[in-house]
Amino acid sequence: MSACKRLLYFAKHRSLWTHVRRNVTTWSPVGAAFNARPHRRLDLFEKSVGLFGVPELRSPSGFQVATKAALKNTEELVKKACSCSPGVETVEAFDQLSDGLCKVADLADFVKVAHPDSGFREAAERTCVEIGTVVEKLNTNVELCKSLKKLLDNSDVVAKLDPDSRRVAELFMFDFEISGIHLDDELRKKAVALHVKLLDLNNEFLVGSHMPNRIARSAIPEHLHLHFASEGSFIQVGGLHADSPDDLVREIAYRIYLYPNADIMECLEELLKCRYKLAKLVGYESYGHRALKGTMAKTPGYWGSSFFELMPWDHPYLSGVLRAERYNIEPSLYSPYLSLGSCMEGLNNLFTQLYGVSLMSEPPRAGEVWSDDVRKLVNPVSSDCHFTIRGGRWCQETGQYQLPVVVLMLSLPLPTKSAPTLLTPGMMENLFHEMGHAMHSMLGRTRYQHVTGTRCATDFAEVPSILMEYFATDYRVISQFARHYETGQPLPESMVARLCESKKVCGAADTQLQIFYAVLDQLYHSAPQNRSTTEILKEMQQKFYGLPYTPNTAWQLRFSHLIGYGAKYYSYLMSRAVASMVWKQCFVQDPLNRDMGERYRQEMLAHGGAKEPMLMVEGMLQRRPTIEDFVDALVSELNPNFETFIMDSES
Repeated sequence: MSACKRLLYFAKHRSLWTHVRRNVTTWSPVGAAFNARPHRRLDLFEKSVGLFGVPELRSPSGFQVATKAALKNTEELVKKACSCSPGVETVEAFDQLSDGLCKVADLADFVKVAHPDSGFREAAERTCVEIGTVVEKLNTNVELCKSLKKLLDNSDVVAKLDPDSRRVAELFMFDFEISGIHLDDELRKKAVALHVKLLDLNNEFLVGSHMPNRIARSAIPEHLHLHFASEGSFIQVGGLHADSPDDLVREIAYRIYLYPNADIMECLEELLKCRYKLAKLVGYESYGHRALKGTMAKTPGYWGSSFFELMPWDHPYLSGVLRAERYNIEPSLYSPYLSLGSCMEGLNNLFTQLYGVSLMSEPPRAGEVWSDDVRKLVNPVSSDCHFTIRGGRWCQETGQYQLPVVVLMLSLPLPTKSAPTLLTPGMMENLFHEMGHAMHSMLGRTRYQHVTGTRCATDFAEVPSILMEYFATDYRVISQFARHYETGQPLPESMVARLCESKKVCGAADTQLQIFYAVLDQLYHSAPQNRSTTEILKEMQQKFYGLPYTPNTAWQLRFSHLIGYGAKYYSYLMSRAVASMVWKQCFVQDPLNRDMGERYRQEMLAHGGAKEPMLMVEGMLQRRPTIEDFVDALVSELNPNFETFIMDSES
């Protein structure tokens, strides 16, 4: 890939391309690229460049080649890191070591879940396991740790380090410490054993949390069988059916899907015990204290209150009914104005006005992408998600900046014979959300890849993506791109206003639910409670949520976020509060203000994890927010906008 281009690959789960019979609108090149069939040139003699331009990845076997090369390079860099004089050269060696492994591991991590060819997926999975094992060994490499400690223990050397190098050195040392490197041989072996055990428990719980439960067909009224999957004489329930208009279907699904599974219950309790043991072993008061080091929150804590009575299976459905009845936000009314091409055009316009950067569609080279569903964007800067394939960093060895490569993977609907892919408002908002993550990665300009883009504190990582949701629902932004794919008519302002107000329906209940989840997560990762996780859930639900606990259910066994967000689930609320403050103070008056966009880019996006997250927030807001500010930011989101009612009555 060209060294002068930043790459963003846009992957869809379903094909977007179709011929449109009647289209009177005019799209920019980016909009047209996503609303029309690409003219792919066929060159039988064009040689494959390999996935993402990596020559080894012309075939699945290339993963083994790339892995061997990365591991050989790792051996050389370990020697370099252990032998160089204490100073910035040590930090650079550590970062090169991390970068070499991440380039292969991150790419493999994406391919194993996204590639349509099972051969590629299986090869990528083997690479993930092999490199993951090497990383575990490096985190307990005593000689490597001594080299870093020699640097950090020398106050004169540390004083000469630039702030980024010092922070990255401290972050690498933190990785060593949580692996038990400072312990004696016997205790370190215990720490390693706990790490290995936790990997197995994490995987077991994740798999179990998504497994369906089943019940005899005879136990459910026959007229309801069609709502569930069948398995011989049993009915399978694989979800909560929260959107079903049938009260009994929702109740049955809730009671059966959340019925306790003894094996998964045992797995969760053992997982929490192991996390606590590991945290105590490496010197922390609890796993929560270990997880929150370096975040905005710093230490565990929780808060909350309670509210009205409903049955727990009613909340999602009834809030949806209220939104629809009060505001008439049927998605099909909005979708004709939100073709994928128009939304991409809107993002391009937004980034040009805020940051002075633009998106360009470029035909991929032979073998560079894995499907016609993938589009390649250059010079910018799925469930829906964002992958970092290669992190940015300053390459001392080449004197150039290693530009990042990221992928957005989105689940989108099929086009029809007469229309391009049309997004619902929720899909459009998800697109903006994920592009917020992408821009965090693409606009980051950190010296070290260890802290590039989204490689930052968990409670800060969601801020750029949530902030993009505000742009996605502001009429001044939407009016620049949302137009009917056939007539070119703009999306009426009253429809945008109704959509925004609909999100506030039952908003207090939604926030309360998130508080309950966050509190439960914190309590599970505090000191052992000497009671079951279900007993803890029952007490916290009564105290912080208010909806009654349903006997013989265990919702926590479906709480898969306990794996990736253990002790950090509060991050969603924290990030939303920060994004709300940034929006209201910096962008609400003029969401397309170039000066404010540049401040946001320089104060928040550019640093990745190279700067303390609260310092980045302080730099953007030009003040340090208090706990009360965070609470007020969340509460103010619920205030109704009475202009919407006036607008509706006038129209």
